[in-house]
Amino acid sequence: MGKRIVIIAAAAASVLIFTGCSAGAGETTSDAKDPVTFICSPQEDWCQVIAAEFTAASGYPANYVRLSGGEAVARLSATGDTPEFDAWFGGGAEGHLAAESQGYIEPYSSPNADVIPDEYKDADGLWTGVYIGALSFCSNTDILSEIGAEAPESWSDLLDPKFKSNVAMAHPGTSGTAYAALWTQVVLNDGDQDAALDYFHELHSNILQYSKSGSAPGQMAGRGEVATGIIFAQDCQKLINEGFTNLTTTFPKEGVGHEVGAVSLIKNAKNPEGAKAFIDWSLTAEAQDLAAEVGSYSVPTNPDATITDDMVDFDKLTLIPADIAAAGKARNTLTQRFDTEVAPAPKE
Repeated sequence: MGKRIVIIAAAAASVLIFTGCSAGAGETTSDAKDPVTFICSPQEDWCQVIAAEFTAASGYPANYVRLSGGEAVARLSATGDTPEFDAWFGGGAEGHLAAESQGYIEPYSSPNADVIPDEYKDADGLWTGVYIGALSFCSNTDILSEIGAEAPESWSDLLDPKFKSNVAMAHPGTSGTAYAALWTQVVLNDGDQDAALDYFHELHSNILQYSKSGSAPGQMAGRGEVATGIIFAQDCQKLINEGFTNLTTTFPKEGVGHEVGAVSLIKNAKNPEGAKAFIDWSLTAEAQDLAAEVGSYSVPTNPDATITDDMVDFDKLTLIPADIAAAGKARNTLTQRFDTEVAPAPKE
């Protein structure tokens, strides 16, 4: 997933025009609108279709840079008061709050947020949820058989010596997925950050590699490089549907961590009106239905969006309590501690 800017021309012939988009998104006939540039944290194919379909629906040329959650905060920090982005799409809401705490996000309460359940949006409009993802273990059944292990069903299972050098996860300093795993341990340890880091100290000897991208550990498991990757369930399902049929998804019995993937407005955006139109559009059912069309099976937050069989049934999971504000407040400190006390973040 390169950090390239992808520009989707408004008149691209391959783009289908969606109707029923939100008020404020504009008409499709204007050629005079300034581009909207956004950070996109989901997988590349989803970012591409989001950019293309927003352009078709609104008339705004759409540019994006694919950055994971931690990378997004770092990139915003590097640009300071003169941001290169107008909006941020995807990535856990706690990352958006971490960026807001440094002055890079400003409130915007979209009229289309009215239909989004309260637990999936910030009361002050700092972020609004566009999807929900459940943390899972994505395991290669062939490699499990080779090492004599069962598919893990608890966090403690991953500490088994059988999994030595056979687990992959991203680094929480660069990945929202990995930070969700780190924060899950904080919650499971009643808020004790030291105990959470102690768990990852113990897990470290079983980790083959810390990736930058949250979905990469699933790809490693699919290729047989490790037995298990710690990723969101929708990413594992995408790999299964793409042909990695030896993968299986399990969930930790202690409690399942989850993220609310958010959209937010960048402070001092060059094109704030275009950014608001993008946020409005991203909250519609039509926009959220695009994820499944490219094999991204996160659960949409708009109650009118389509739920498919490939999506996780949250009613069947034991979810841990979500305190997004606390997770966002702790993110910078926790990821720095992980970097120095457990493992350094992967470099370019």
